[in-house]
Amino acid sequence: MDDLSSAPVAPVELGATSEPRTPSRLFSLKDRDTFIVADAFGDILGLGDGLFHDDTRILSQFNLRLGTETPSLLSAAIGRDNVFFTSNSANQTLPRPGGPIAPPGVIHIERKRFLWDERLFERITLVNYSRDDVLTPLVIEFAADFRDMFEVRGLKRPVRGTMGPPQTDGRAVRFDYHGLDRVDRISFISFSDPPGRLTDRRAEFMYPLGPEKRLELYVEVAARPGPAPTRERFRSAAAVALCAMRARRRHGARLKSSGRLFNEWLDKSAADLALLTTLMETGPYPYAGIPWFSTAFGRDAIITAWQILWFEPSLARGVLTYLAAHQAEEVSAFRDSQPGKIMHETRRGEMAALGEVPFGRYYGGVDTTPLFVALAGAYAERTGDLRLIEQLWPALERAIGWIELYGDSNGDGLIDYMRGADSGLANQGWKDSQDSIFHADGHFPRGPIALVEVQGYAFAAYNAMARLAELRGDQDVASRYRARAESIRADVERIFWMEDQQFYGVAMDGDGQLCRVRTSNPGHLLMVGLPAPERGRQVAKRLLSGEFFSGWGVRTLATGMPRFNPMSYHNGSVWPHDTAICALGMSRYGERDGVVRLTAALFECAASSELRLPELFCGFPRMPGEPPVGYPVACMPQAWAAGAAFMALQACLGVTVDGARGEISIVDPRLPIGIDQLHVDGLRVGHERVGLAFQRVDGRVAVTTRGRARTPIRLHGED
Repeated sequence: MDDLSSAPVAPVELGATSEPRTPSRLFSLKDRDTFIVADAFGDILGLGDGLFHDDTRILSQFNLRLGTETPSLLSAAIGRDNVFFTSNSANQTLPRPGGPIAPPGVIHIERKRFLWDERLFERITLVNYSRDDVLTPLVIEFAADFRDMFEVRGLKRPVRGTMGPPQTDGRAVRFDYHGLDRVDRISFISFSDPPGRLTDRRAEFMYPLGPEKRLELYVEVAARPGPAPTRERFRSAAAVALCAMRARRRHGARLKSSGRLFNEWLDKSAADLALLTTLMETGPYPYAGIPWFSTAFGRDAIITAWQILWFEPSLARGVLTYLAAHQAEEVSAFRDSQPGKIMHETRRGEMAALGEVPFGRYYGGVDTTPLFVALAGAYAERTGDLRLIEQLWPALERAIGWIELYGDSNGDGLIDYMRGADSGLANQGWKDSQDSIFHADGHFPRGPIALVEVQGYAFAAYNAMARLAELRGDQDVASRYRARAESIRADVERIFWMEDQQFYGVAMDGDGQLCRVRTSNPGHLLMVGLPAPERGRQVAKRLLSGEFFSGWGVRTLATGMPRFNPMSYHNGSVWPHDTAICALGMSRYGERDGVVRLTAALFECAASSELRLPELFCGFPRMPGEPPVGYPVACMPQAWAAGAAFMALQACLGVTVDGARGEISIVDPRLPIGIDQLHVDGLRVGHERVGLAFQRVDGRVAVTTRGRARTPIRLHGED
């Protein structure tokens, strides 16, 4: 994920200028290209929170007060479907009409909100549980600063557009901003009741509330005007939003285990993926994460689609189609693009439109292009959908053409990167912070840099193209691609393997020197099956040792390495998606017990944070009775963190679906710790839907089919 430490935008590093610090408990909702981040009260403070539309903050303050007092918080939660946010609080002290002050805790305040049609709907309910009449002074403070997302993240702009004078009309306020990109943006706030006093900063209401009486106030906020809020509008939009979210979750096989909490983890992970998935013209596409990355990223979407491919392949179809439609066509140093390269990131804000940042459509990811090709191959194998492959074939050939023409700038056979302009990312693998790649003495390498895992992705891409060419009847092309894959394998084994450490180095620099640093990156080689069997087992063993395994997951950098810092973004932290990739890789090399350990660690981490895995957390060792140490500006929800649950589960079950052959392969299945039974229902294989039952019996896991499907199930014991 973008660190941006090489650009003027601040890096996400502790102790450095970074994304603004916000309260640790934040709650997010999303609908298409609009999302909101607020605290447990439902308030927006104007730090890293807000209501955002098209990468612009259209609501930078939104606070509720009773008179001058902030209510006392009782609880806050996002509903199971990720549609509704609800905050419950109580009054502190309030005046009684002509009498003494009402005691605290007699007025219940509920704030319920959701997003639909890129509009915020909120209902504020007040209930008087006292035996006396209470005069309730309700105040809502608001502001709209129209800051670009990169400004919110820390970038300073010498010049901004112009704010128009706020307009009020009795029950609504309109804010206007004319951007330097000549786009007019608005924020429109409206109330169901006319406030007693309305200014450009606050709405004041005075409600008399009798004993056991209740009242409701409806508020709407959007980037366009709309009708006055009403109870009917709120209920109608809420019903449609809930139905739409549930429809998004009906795709794919159904997973259910004997463990209630484990089921809730899977449900929450699926709900997070549904929340982040946006329906594009090309199909469903998972946005990377809220708040900083609520947009289309290439690498993140490919990995997320791969994580759930085994039981829900339609997301991969949407990702592949979207990325093919946005493939680079020109050489641009500013955008780090060359013909055939696959997009890294796209943005819609003012700064991207003006070219103040290169991310309007940015291609600075060295791994996204081979991953795109590899996912296409995995999708074809999983589904047998050759019609899509035919549609994508020109894009796949252009992507392979980029690897061959531009990917190897040194001519040494390795896929490498070096940014084209200072505004781009200095490091262009998934660990893209400025200090994530270095030598064993801590100094930074000179480019171009060839990352070890990227060679693995290229190996997978060429093998994928070989299989696809065979399916298209072109054996000569298939042989050429397969030979290229084997050449990459030989180069990696020869260049990156450190015999003295029984591990792979992280990168080759522009001087031909190996960065002899132990990182989690070689775990990605295991996923694609590149290492020789004995070396793969050695890597798996090391990743499970104390220098990598924190007890909660695999650290990005081994302890004892230079620049190790468990609080850093990439140099010792734990990323759930990275741990899941390592787990899937270990499963290919027979490390079944280690896979179960890693899956348990991720589940227990999620259980400590309301069953939602964050983007990353700190890499401190696990301590008895203590949760993992959080990373303060981690995105949550994050797509590939949510998908990690399903990739880790696949690694445990040992399941592979071959839709092209119409069969399921299961190798030495295991169940997660504490789970005695797990059902997979509605697993699509060709034209059939297959049900599988995994049952722990006498210390082993038995597999049986459910239903009448005739798809062959091939069981393989431990290697």
